[in-house]
Amino acid sequence: MPSLRTALLQSSGRPGAVAENLKALDEAAARAAGSGARLLVSPELFLTGYAIGDAVPDLAEPADGPGAEAIAEIAVRHGLAVLYGYPERDGERIFNASQLIGADGTRLANYRKTHLFGCFEQEWFTPGERTVVQADLDGVRIGLLICYDVEFPENVRAHALAGTDLLLVPTAQMHPFQFVAESVVPVRAFENQMYVAYVNRTGPEGEFEFVGLSCLAGPDGTVRTRAGRGEELVVGEVDPVLLAASREANPYLADRRPGLYGSLA
Repeated sequence: MPSLRTALLQSSGRPGAVAENLKALDEAAARAAGSGARLLVSPELFLTGYAIGDAVPDLAEPADGPGAEAIAEIAVRHGLAVLYGYPERDGERIFNASQLIGADGTRLANYRKTHLFGCFEQEWFTPGERTVVQADLDGVRIGLLICYDVEFPENVRAHALAGTDLLLVPTAQMHPFQFVAESVVPVRAFENQMYVAYVNRTGPEGEFEFVGLSCLAGPDGTVRTRAGRGEELVVGEVDPVLLAASREANPYLADRRPGLYGSLA
């Protein structure tokens, strides 16, 4: 099975400027496709910006809203799947969400962040209730989480048990928590025997300072590609052959003893 070349867009776009962010995503998709990528992953809330305060209700839209339609056009135009973050409106509730759209423009999966970080998110968003959301892309089982979610080992283990091969984690990782990007994410990939694409915002935005350091970590715990601190598009390979060999060599899931862990929940 061929590798799934995956592009990580490290950018904060322009907070509050949806049209400008769609233009940036279109340009990144063109570059990613030109490199042979079949998947482009953008950061948390990339469609609207993260630190947009009381503009959240005005910019929130349903999963099949105009942002989804515009990104479907981008995906089709450049022939690759796109994962983007956005505020999802569902009636009176608003979720911090991410959506995967296929290269044919089909909406493949939509995930609502289950663990909200800090006062800002808890003020504006409703936590999601579904831990494991997946889709298949080019023979690879894709799973979705968002930022803080990956810091809970139970979330990632649930994906491992559900067969996720590549976990996409759009994020808004801020100073001084860069150790998550540097250390936690590669460990999550190793202990759960999967690839993890962790895709961050960068630079100052409102009261936050995003640290960049986006990465694609492999099941052997090594970082396959890593961005710096600024705007950047990096590309890495998700290799099913390496994944199968790593799972055979590291039987964490087979050696579990779930009967011992029940009290933890």
